[in-house]
Amino acid sequence: MERDFYPEDIPKSKWFKYYCEHFNTYELNSTFYKLPTVRVLQNWYNKTPEGFLFSAKAYKGITHFKRFNNCKQEIADFYAACREGLADKLGCVLFQLPPSFSYSEEKLALITNSLDYSFRNVVEFRNETWWRQEVYYAFAEKGIIFCSPNYPKLPTEVIATTPTGYIRLHGNPKLFYSQYSEEDLDDLYNEILTKDFEEAFIYFNNTASEAAIINAMYFDKLK
Repeated sequence: MERDFYPEDIPKSKWFKYYCEHFNTYELNSTFYKLPTVRVLQNWYNKTPEGFLFSAKAYKGITHFKRFNNCKQEIADFYAACREGLADKLGCVLFQLPPSFSYSEEKLALITNSLDYSFRNVVEFRNETWWRQEVYYAFAEKGIIFCSPNYPKLPTEVIATTPTGYIRLHGNPKLFYSQYSEEDLDDLYNEILTKDFEEAFIYFNNTASEAAIINAMYFDKLK
């Protein structure tokens, strides 16, 4: 469990401080469930050391309810909160689409026309129809990062559309639970190296068990 990582003499209130002493980035998932306020994001900012980076997951009202349709204000508000609240510690803004969101030229155009390109944008798909050259070309042209998820029944190759990589490991084959083997992580690390990224964000989302902590600790040693 988490106690494999956090010392027993550290209370839970100090866990995030300890986390920041060992890792240099954190993916904010709470921003998916509620549009964040500047105050909340500034609180995260103030908890972390200089050079620490956050990735903020876009509010589900944008990606799951409205699916980028008629939500310019929500998108602008989300970006604005991230810019002011996280400032220089904002790494990426992640837009995760639902499995039912399948590819079409119209949807691709809707996404590319909705983003603010003063931010580093990441788009994660959960529908295999998006793994196609038309999408890679469009993302590369616009500077959008194609998220490479390790997710059951989806392609697991690392896709490079910008000099920044973004990999999310959700647990496979059992979503959120499965632990990746050391061999799996060695292979992933070597694949990332072949992409010539200038930097790569790697997050473990198999947090329903102790797998994420174990995997993150091992992967950190590969650097």
